[in-house]
Amino acid sequence: MTVPRSTLRLQFHRGFTFDDAARHVEYFAALGISHLYTSPITTAEPGSMHGYDTVDYTQVSPECGGEAGLKRLADKLHAHNMGLIVDVVPNHMGVGGSSNAWWLDILEWGRHSAYARHFDVDWHSPDPALRGKVLAPALGAPYGEELAAGRIALQFAADTGRFHIGYGPHVFPVCPIDYASILQSAERADLTALAERFQGLTTQPTDQPRAAEGRARLREFAAQPGASAIEIALETYAPEDPVTRDRLHRLIERQHFRLAWWRTASDEVNWRRFFDIATLAGVRVERPEVFEAVHALIFRLYQEGVVDGLRIDHIDGLAEPREYCQRLRQRLTELRDTAPYVVVEKILGRDEPLRDDWPVDGTTGYDFMNDMGALLHDPAGAEPLAATWAELTGRSACFADEALAARRKILTENLCAELDRATRALHRIARDSLTTRDFTFTSLRRVLTELVVHFPVYRIYPQNGLRSATDNVYFEQALAGAKETLSRADHVVLERVNAWLGGSAEEVPNARGGTAQQQGQNGTPPIHAGSARRTAQTLFSQLSAPLAAKAIEDTACYRYGRLLSRNEVGSDPGDFALSVEQFHAGNLQRAQRFPHAMLATATHDHKRGEDVRARLAVLSEIAHDWNATLRAWSTLNTPHRRALDGAPISSVSKDASYDWAPGPAAEAMLYQTLAGCWPPALSPDDEAGVKDLAGRVAQWQLKALRETKLQTNWLTPDEAYEAGCRDFLFDILAPQRRDGFLRELSGFVARIDRAGALNSLQQTVLRLASPGIPDLYQGTELWDFSLVDPDNRRPVDFAKREAWLVQTPPSEFLPSWRDGRVKLAVVQRVLALRAHLPELLSQSTYLPLTVSGKHAAQVIAFARRHGNAWAVVIASRLATGLLGDDGDLPLVDPAKWDDTALEMPADLAGRALFDWLSPAAPKVDENGLLFLRDALGGMPVAVLVEDGVPRA
Repeated sequence: MTVPRSTLRLQFHRGFTFDDAARHVEYFAALGISHLYTSPITTAEPGSMHGYDTVDYTQVSPECGGEAGLKRLADKLHAHNMGLIVDVVPNHMGVGGSSNAWWLDILEWGRHSAYARHFDVDWHSPDPALRGKVLAPALGAPYGEELAAGRIALQFAADTGRFHIGYGPHVFPVCPIDYASILQSAERADLTALAERFQGLTTQPTDQPRAAEGRARLREFAAQPGASAIEIALETYAPEDPVTRDRLHRLIERQHFRLAWWRTASDEVNWRRFFDIATLAGVRVERPEVFEAVHALIFRLYQEGVVDGLRIDHIDGLAEPREYCQRLRQRLTELRDTAPYVVVEKILGRDEPLRDDWPVDGTTGYDFMNDMGALLHDPAGAEPLAATWAELTGRSACFADEALAARRKILTENLCAELDRATRALHRIARDSLTTRDFTFTSLRRVLTELVVHFPVYRIYPQNGLRSATDNVYFEQALAGAKETLSRADHVVLERVNAWLGGSAEEVPNARGGTAQQQGQNGTPPIHAGSARRTAQTLFSQLSAPLAAKAIEDTACYRYGRLLSRNEVGSDPGDFALSVEQFHAGNLQRAQRFPHAMLATATHDHKRGEDVRARLAVLSEIAHDWNATLRAWSTLNTPHRRALDGAPISSVSKDASYDWAPGPAAEAMLYQTLAGCWPPALSPDDEAGVKDLAGRVAQWQLKALRETKLQTNWLTPDEAYEAGCRDFLFDILAPQRRDGFLRELSGFVARIDRAGALNSLQQTVLRLASPGIPDLYQGTELWDFSLVDPDNRRPVDFAKREAWLVQTPPSEFLPSWRDGRVKLAVVQRVLALRAHLPELLSQSTYLPLTVSGKHAAQVIAFARRHGNAWAVVIASRLATGLLGDDGDLPLVDPAKWDDTALEMPADLAGRALFDWLSPAAPKVDENGLLFLRDALGGMPVAVLVEDGVPRA
């Protein structure tokens, strides 16, 4: 296996192509990157800026440069001894436009489509209007309104010879069995002759080639003067006239799709979506033929050596993640001699392990990002910050309360169709047993609701229908929560559902005295009890995972504002801080179990840039000062608040309601955001700079307000409230406020920005030197004060970074730290060490180091050892108090460290060490102590190596 030394994530789209990346390969190599790590490379919806809405797995995205462009990039990387890791999206495809041939074929042929089993469609919906059909929730208004308005029309594509229902950019193919009636409606001999080619046609696969022949003849006819004749046929279905509109409606009703208002999706969608997004359809990659079709291009590129490793997106959406990983590794191993490098995007709860039976190299790094972020926080700040948040907003001080409420809201408003489908699976099992046949659908739905809202992690992973001991740790927590909230009458149902969802291997007898394996009911095919249970378990997991994502990441994290630096993807905002000992324990576990997992502190999905979070973490150290500042700013800006209709108001009651814009919670979060993302060099007098910042924050604010799903949301936005919030933001940042709030804001940032920069350097060096593969998100080698997407996906000035890349110790750039060059230099130097001594920071022993002395709590240190080679990594932490108000550097005065020292390994006693980040050469005394005043004299972080190791 070619294990990456370090990775750099790039976001490809039509504005940044493979050739654009190729122009910067020399820079990436000089920075020390061993592998580029790309966003999805398969063809996505036209104009996609992220690539996760794949419409064609068989082709490299033409907008990004196509296969030729990808190979040019790979060739250039290989010429620099670099590799390529690509993001693979096996869980879902984009179905929101007219570009997905697989999906269009399903709409055209229904259950007899060659791709009918490629997607997770429930063809046996209990709704008669959806049996054998696919819900198409694409309409902007109710179906009847859109039909009457003439926005739904029968159209003909001359280039394909197909009739389709057109709606804006959407195309819904008409089944060819209706072509005859369409052509005959014009009552023309030439069209009637063409209609004969479609007479007696069925949807059976054996008839579909005849339809293709008929379409070919239609194409020929349309290419000749026959196009006008087809227009006459279309006019007989024109939506403008009541009679022809009724004919159009009846035609639409006969199709294999049901056109519907987009709002129907949450309640009635009969196919698996990605989360609650009705333009992304779940793919049944657990089926062997689908697996091969989805991965054929990737496998070929891997076999050809173009691709060197894979990142698997949203592994928890798959029916069987374990089996998927096993099959993937087996296929990749068959294609090349070397073992493949594979990591999975997996959100882990605190202390939740990545499963050992998944043959992967680890996660994409959210778990490390969580640990690293929590390490930056002072636990003493948790309680006062939570108390002030609750007092100012009237919301709970406990994140778990927000999470539970959000889970209930998402389940009942966004994922109710998925809840119903999982309940039906359980109901079918119940009906096949004499002892449970009286369990009603409603009681099972109540029980399932309580289980999933109390489920503490994303999902379970049963094997052979049974939960593992690890699964039971989390399932028991859900059971306990469900028992507390359900009535005692439902406990017997809960007990049985527990068994069906993997708690018991008991075979359940059915209503006819045999087993469900032996016979079915009401003339239906026999149902194997084990198969029925596995279906229910899969549907449970494919409900609990999106519920966790939507409720926690996309709802509760936007409602709870104790400290926004802990509201991040993969993090639990209720899990405020992490001790040094806990951080070491996490690193030791990674070193032992998944030594090649990615280590990330920024991703394309992060809600706040890594340096925004690092600066906001400082507030945990000065909680009381921040609480006072928050109140002062709130008072100062009261005159700028708006009524909910957007009108200015001069004063309002300070209660917990949303009777003014932005409201207490949104306003408190806004102040944190401004303090976190204010650029280090921005002056309040810089009118253009402040305006640019206001525009970026307004973009974040709109998304944040809608994600809370309280006063406004994505489904039914309250535009007056949103406008009032935007006006408030622009008012408080207006140029005339430069001597008021703007001066207060920039002054406060100036108080905390040194400590924030110190935090940033700490997390940078720990990510680069901890066990695992450090991952760098595009552009974050300089300060990253971005907000949630699309802000964190703005174009990167790689030319500037390349010009600033010099062979100079990072300490030389510390005096000008605000420009970010010191961070860039740290990245370059530590990656150079990883290249010079690759085993030292990858295959070495991890040794936590004990710190003693006056300020031992303000230091974290560990050693890495490989053979006789040593590296000692040291970082200042929670250092706001030590920095004080003196000076302008993010560096503790060496004298302030007093007697603080590291207790070094015996092998290093009396040895001289050299710092990879500064000219310092501290010496370990004969007692094995290394004093911080010597080790951290020129930088707040150090990477020390033994005397004699050449430095880059």
